[in-house]
Amino acid sequence: MPSTIRVRAIAGGTSTEVQSLIQHPMDSGFIKDSTGKLIPPHYIEELVFEHAGKKVLTAFWGPAVSKDPYIKFSFQGGKKGDELKISWTDNLGKSDSLTAKIG
Repeated sequence: MPSTIRVRAIAGGTSTEVQSLIQHPMDSGFIKDSTGKLIPPHYIEELVFEHAGKKVLTAFWGPAVSKDPYIKFSFQGGKKGDELKISWTDNLGKSDSLTAKIG
């Protein structure tokens, strides 16, 4: 199964800029389908970015985040060739993770 996570991390100076796009329906539970039935809630609850064994960002999300969320941030440290691990878990217990190299 292909990863739901796309990431680009670029080291520059003393910080690393990270951009990530995650494919996920992020259903709130308040939207109806074409038959008028509510679509059950299905959204990412926790998103974690780790570098060198340390969490550099943890996001606690809920049903208000839009479909296929995009996140951009920077953190101190990281250099070209280092690994960045990204993982998420949703409210249904599904998860995905990816390890990417910093460019």
